[in-house]
Formats: sequence, structure tokens, C-alpha cells
Amino acid sequence: MKREPEFFGDQELVLVYMARSLRKALAVEKILDDAGLDYAVETGPYSSGILFFSHKVGAFFYLLPADEERARALLQENGYKPYRY
Repeated sequence: MKREPEFFGDQELVLVYMARSLRKALAVEKILDDAGLDYAVETGPYSSGILFFSHKVGAFFYLLPADEERARALLQENGYKPYRY
């Protein structure tokens, strides 16, 4: 279930996915909601391009470390590539 970052208090969260479009963000929200996982979403800037860089805004999905492995597996099963550090 989508939660505000304050819900997690001082617990450290891990980034599991960065959506570059609203369509992908909504699809990932549905996957995580259907699985009953608590997560936070924040928007933020990112850069893309090789020769010509552009700055865009994406949706960053964060979860508790205990849910990380399950969330990554769910994303991959549904055709989404989880964020890797």
C-alpha cells in the first residue's frame, strides 16, 4: 500500500524502481498494492541521453529492506527491471 514517507519513521528505505513515465508508475503501484507491500513514492529529477542530455522527472519507489527481495522478484515477473545500485 502506498504510504507517506513519514509512515516509515526513521527506518531506512531502499530504492527498488524508478519509473520514467506515469503509465509505468501506475503499473508498478498496482503490482506492489496487489502484493500487499508498503512502499513510498517520491518524484525527483534524473538525466538521460548519451550525446544530448535531458533532465526529466521520474517516480522513485522505496520499500523496507525486508520487502526488497520480494518486490524485486514481483517486478521482474511482471516485465519491469528493478533498480540496481
